[in-house]
Amino acid sequence: MPRGLLAIVTVVAALVAALLTAPTHAVAATAVCALSCDTRDPSLAQQESFPVADKAINGRTLRLHVSGADDMAWASIDGGVSGDSVWIDRSWDGGATWEGLLGKASIPSTWTGTRTLMYNITDPSGHRRGLVRACGDASAVACTGWVYPTVCDTLCDGTDAAQAAGDDQPVSSTTLYGRTIRLHVDQKNSMAWGSIDTGGSGDEIWLDRSWDGGSSWPDGSSLGRTSTPSGATTTRTAMYATRDPRGLLYGGAVRACGREASHQEGSCTAWVRPAPSRARAAADALMSSYDPYNGWWPSSWWNSAATLTSLIDFAKTTGTHDYDWVIARTFDQNKGTFAAGVRSSDAIEGDFISRAIDDAGWWAVAWLDAYDYTGNSRYLNEAVTITNYVNQYWDTGTCGGGVWWDRERTYKNAVTNGLYLWLTASLHQRISGDTLWLQRATTAAAWYRSSGLINSSGLVNDGLNSACANNGQTVYSYNQGLAIGGFVELWKSTGDSALLTTARTLADAAMTSSQLTSNGVLTESCDVGSATCDDNGKQFKGIFMRHFADLAAATGAATYKAYIQKQSDTLWANDRTSLNALGERWAGTSPNQADWRTQASALGALTAAG
Repeated sequence: MPRGLLAIVTVVAALVAALLTAPTHAVAATAVCALSCDTRDPSLAQQESFPVADKAINGRTLRLHVSGADDMAWASIDGGVSGDSVWIDRSWDGGATWEGLLGKASIPSTWTGTRTLMYNITDPSGHRRGLVRACGDASAVACTGWVYPTVCDTLCDGTDAAQAAGDDQPVSSTTLYGRTIRLHVDQKNSMAWGSIDTGGSGDEIWLDRSWDGGSSWPDGSSLGRTSTPSGATTTRTAMYATRDPRGLLYGGAVRACGREASHQEGSCTAWVRPAPSRARAAADALMSSYDPYNGWWPSSWWNSAATLTSLIDFAKTTGTHDYDWVIARTFDQNKGTFAAGVRSSDAIEGDFISRAIDDAGWWAVAWLDAYDYTGNSRYLNEAVTITNYVNQYWDTGTCGGGVWWDRERTYKNAVTNGLYLWLTASLHQRISGDTLWLQRATTAAAWYRSSGLINSSGLVNDGLNSACANNGQTVYSYNQGLAIGGFVELWKSTGDSALLTTARTLADAAMTSSQLTSNGVLTESCDVGSATCDDNGKQFKGIFMRHFADLAAATGAATYKAYIQKQSDTLWANDRTSLNALGERWAGTSPNQADWRTQASALGALTAAG
C-alpha cells in the first residue's frame, strides 16, 4: 500500500474508533469556573461522596465521585488493565446533550486504575444547572447515572401539589382555545406547579424553569408535563423547586405553559420568582448577580462591599444561612492585590485598600458586620487593619480635623467622615478593654458636629469647601444615614444623650425635608423627574435605611418604625416586578433603573422592616 494511502487509512480508522467510543450526543466543552475552575486535582477536594451506584464494565468498576463543598465531580475506573479509559460527561440541558470526554484518562501500563480531574457540576455565574456522570471504556462503553437530576430545597422536584403550604397565583392566567392555564406558587417553600382547566382529554400542562430570569431554560423545559385524563376537564403538574442551594442557584423563575389537545401551539403565563418573604425574595434575586468565582458583584468595588453588608444584615435578621458561604468567598477572593481596572479604576493594594479612603471604609464596615455574624476574628482583624489605614488621613492641619476623601488630600467630605465615625465607635465596642478607638470616635463626633457638614436644616451636605465651610452640595441619603448611624453607635458606648439627640435631629430632618422624602417615601435627588442615578447613587437609600433602623431600635420611636414600614410597603407594592426585581425609585415612577445595586438598596429597606 502506498505510504500516503496508508496514512489516510490510519487517520480514518482512528476517527472511526473515536466515534465508537465517544457518546453520541456530545457537544464541545466550555471551561467553567464556579468556586474553582474545571480540571482541579481531586486531591484538593474538600469532601468525597458517591451519590450514584457504581457501574460495572467487563469486571471493571466505574465510579462517580462528588465533593459537595466544591460543587465538583470526578470519575475513576478500577480493576482494569492498561488502555482502559474514564471520563466525565456534563449536561446543561437535563441530559439531552452533553459535553463528553471531559478529563479523559487512560490506565497507564502496569496500573489497574486511574481517575479524571475534577469538573464543575454547576455554573451559577452562567446561570446554568448542570448534570454530570462518569463514563468509561473497557472494551465496551458504559456510564453511571446522572447527578443531580432532581432539584431539592425545602421540598424536591416532583412533590405532589397536595403538599403545598399554600396556593398563591401571583400572575394572571392565560387562555388558549377556551382552556385556562394557571401558575400556582407555594410561597413558603418556593415551589410551583401549573394547572389547565375548562378543557378536555389530552390537553397538556407543564412548567418551564429558568435560572436567568426567563432568558433561557435549557434544563427546565416541559417539567412535569401532564395530560388531562379521559373524561376529565382539568389536570395539574407536580411541584418543582425554584431554588437550588446545592448548586448555588437562587431565585429561579417559573412559568406555566399549556396546549390544547388538537393544536400544536401552546401558551404560557408570565415568569415568576416566588417570594417566601419580602426580604428573602429580594436576597434570592440579588444572588443571581453574584460572581462566585471572583467573589463579588461585578463590576463595582465599593458597591460590592455595601451589598455584602446588606446580605449579612439580612442573614442576621432572619436567621437565613443559605448565603453564609458568600462571606468567606468574598473575603478570600478579594483580600489580595489587583491592578487598576480589575476591581476598581484604582489599584487595590491588599487588605481592600486603595487610594480612595471611603472605598476602603466600606469594606471595613462589611467585615465588622461579618465578624458580628460569624464571630470569626479574621474579619475583625481586617476591619482594624482598614480603619487604621483610614485613620492615617485624619488631619487636624486642615479644617481642624476630619479624614481626607482621597490619598491626594483634595477633599474633606461627609461620606468618609461618616464612615470613620461609625467604624471607630464600632471597633471600640468589639475590642475588649479598648480606649484608643473610643478616644478617636469621641474626637470624630465632636469634629463632625462642629465641622459645618450639617446645615441649619439638619441635613448633611456633601462636604466642605476650601474655606472649610459647608459647600452646599447635594444632600445624599447615605451621608445622612451614616451620620445617624455614627452618632447612635457612639451613644451605645457612652450613653451620652447629646449624641442620640443629634441622631434624632438628623433623622427628623430626613423624614420631613423634601430633599430626602417625597410623599413619605425616601427619595434621592436623582429619583426626581427625568433624572437617573449613577452606579453610586443607586445604592444610597439602602445605606440610609440600615442606620435609620439602628436609631429606631435604639429609641423605640413609633414614628421611625412607621417610616421604615412605609418604605417597605411602598417599594413592594410599586417598585417590584414578578421576578422580584426592585428598582431605584421606591415610589415606582419612571424612569426606574434596576440592577443589583438597586436590589441591594431595596433589600436594606426590606430587612429593616423585618
